[in-house]
Amino acid sequence: MYDEFFAKAHELIQRGIPFATAIVVRAEKPTSGKPGDKAIITADGTMHGWIGGSCAQPTVIREALKALHADAPRFVRLSPNPLEQPAREGLSDVPLTCFSGGTLEIYIEPQQPPPRLIVIGNLPVARALGELGKAMSYHVIVVDPAHEGAPPPYADELLTDLTAIPDRVTPLTAIIVATHGQYDEMALEQAVSTSAPYIGLVASRKRAEAVREYLAHQGFSAEQLQRFKSPAGLDIQARRGDEIALSIMAEIVQRRRNIAELEWSPAPATTSQPAAEPAPAVATDPVCGMSVTIAGAKYTYEHAGTIYYFCCPGCKTTFRKAPGQYATAGPTYLPAQ
Repeated sequence: MYDEFFAKAHELIQRGIPFATAIVVRAEKPTSGKPGDKAIITADGTMHGWIGGSCAQPTVIREALKALHADAPRFVRLSPNPLEQPAREGLSDVPLTCFSGGTLEIYIEPQQPPPRLIVIGNLPVARALGELGKAMSYHVIVVDPAHEGAPPPYADELLTDLTAIPDRVTPLTAIIVATHGQYDEMALEQAVSTSAPYIGLVASRKRAEAVREYLAHQGFSAEQLQRFKSPAGLDIQARRGDEIALSIMAEIVQRRRNIAELEWSPAPATTSQPAAEPAPAVATDPVCGMSVTIAGAKYTYEHAGTIYYFCCPGCKTTFRKAPGQYATAGPTYLPAQ
């Protein structure tokens, strides 16, 4: 399992897929999880590895997804009586709905792929941005339709087709248009249609307004037109191209560190795979919050005319003892579309 854990982590890193690691650091009997047990949780809620039995798994998956979207580690203590546990700074208490009891303390850490820097253009500011991004461990993608020959030494990827930009965007992507008017409009047509958290245009305010006017005539909404910032960068009184690049990278870091939540989604299927089946109807376990596939669900309970679905017998028993505590949010049944 030790080798499988690191092999899986290496595979996901190589593929640029975000995941969270969960490691048991302390356990109080009776629990099936032991210190050193570890697992990997991907953005679609899949767990690879072992951190305990069926009672612990849904809770750890839920907490791992929170860590992944918040881009911040979490230290959690799972126990049957979280309200009775002595408070410890930096430790969050969550319920563990198992008949056997026991306590697990688990450290969860998000593992994000390298942030991406898409630099559009080939003039001095663009080159300085690419070199600075490389030095800061960004995955640098250079976009230059007129480029010929080998890619620049700082480029991890070279694109000559502007329409390829949206396919390279992740929740950790910054796009900078620095073409000095050569194809600002065409580049921004691609950029503003993405979910990139930062889009900057290296241009004067007057030039930026002309670009916005053009895009508005092309049918882009007011919200989309406000998605790019120009002049790009923080005001550090920059004059030279490398100083402007520095101001832009500072703004990118500032924007990245203030993102409330990363909207990671499951990795897309490759073209060699068949089309995915429609997702089955699911319900939310009202006790632990785990998603439960309704078709074939083993643990159900009817209360006040509503059927509730549970991931394990422990959650069902907890609900049955105090349904009013967990049924206040309303029905959890989600019919198939």
